[in-house]
Amino acid sequence: MPDREKWFTSTEWLAAHCDDPEIVVVDGSWHLPNSGRDAHQEYLEAHIPGAIFFDIDAIADQSNPLPHMLPGAVAFAKAAGALGVDDKQKIVVYDSVGLSSAPRVWWTFKIMGAKDVVIVDGGLPKWRAEGRALESGEIARPRRRFNAQLQTSAVRNISEIRNGMAAGSLQLVDARPAARFSGEAPEPRPWVKNGRVPGSINLPSTDIIAEGMLKDPAAIRQAFEAAGVDVERPIVTSCGSGINAATLTLALDMIGLDVTRTALYDGSWTEWGGRDDTEIATGSLK
Repeated sequence: MPDREKWFTSTEWLAAHCDDPEIVVVDGSWHLPNSGRDAHQEYLEAHIPGAIFFDIDAIADQSNPLPHMLPGAVAFAKAAGALGVDDKQKIVVYDSVGLSSAPRVWWTFKIMGAKDVVIVDGGLPKWRAEGRALESGEIARPRRRFNAQLQTSAVRNISEIRNGMAAGSLQLVDARPAARFSGEAPEPRPWVKNGRVPGSINLPSTDIIAEGMLKDPAAIRQAFEAAGVDVERPIVTSCGSGINAATLTLALDMIGLDVTRTALYDGSWTEWGGRDDTEIATGSLK
């Protein structure tokens, strides 16, 4: 069984290493637009000591009307460097839910060339529950140089999804809740239609999380197989807007399908369901 420390670190370890100058702690919290929560404001009120805030909506392709689309390598290098992060540091990511948006930040750093990125097991909720120290206010680190090299094969666009689904050459696995996948529940963005990409498979990201932590590899593999995913065939992950899809990508990485063997549909359902030229399926598959 693979060592969990390749992907995660414990709150105990982090508490003992917060002051290490070659470790950068990143608050990657993000919330759905209809949640009523402000991730940055919550960060300012309380965060793990020394943590910087990674704004998923700001460190994005601002020329694209879709939310938080992946930026280019040059733009990402500039943003990461300004935060005081370089590609050779150990980057430790967490979020305020436990395991929600942190995998998206993990994935972004990984495909941009960071050498060592891990997620705090249990995130901020576990840190708080253990009574560990918190800090308020913005944290500024000295500028660093991030040498970004975008791994383009890890990202898919709508044309590639259309062609791949038509040819049967990929499996599109959607991490949204079942009610949104079936079209029975509304999307958080009112301009986006309800439903799913025809032929896609549903595996809600919450199905592979327990108490704010990703389940073990055996349980992950079982969940993918139960959903009808063939882990030996190409897989592209999706969700509402490319955030929770990264949780599935992280899980696949844990069972041996690393980011060189899987891809993430960055536009996800917000792009597909927000257009007039796409086919949409609704209704339960059961």
